[in-house]
Amino acid sequence: MTAYTATVTVRLKSGVLDPEAETTRRALERLEFDLEDLRAADVFEIDLEADSADDAERRAREMADRLLANPTIHDYDVEVAESG
Repeated sequence: MTAYTATVTVRLKSGVLDPEAETTRRALERLEFDLEDLRAADVFEIDLEADSADDAERRAREMADRLLANPTIHDYDVEVAESG
C-alpha cells in the first residue's frame, strides 16, 4: 500500500445562491478590487493508504458522494497525489 493525499474541493453548483461568496465579493469591491465573480468552496484533504492512485481517487469520490457533497446542490473535484 502507498500513502496518498486526496484533495476534495466542494462548491455550490452554478445558479445556487452562495451568500458567503456574495458577501465577500461585495466587500472586495468596496475595497476597490475589480472582479468578475467569486465562489466559495470547502476543501478537504484526506490522507489514506491505497493500492493505487486510482483506488485512492475512487475512495475519495465515494466519501464525497456519501458525505462531503450534496449532489443536488454541489459539484466537486478530486485530486490525488502520493504523500511522502
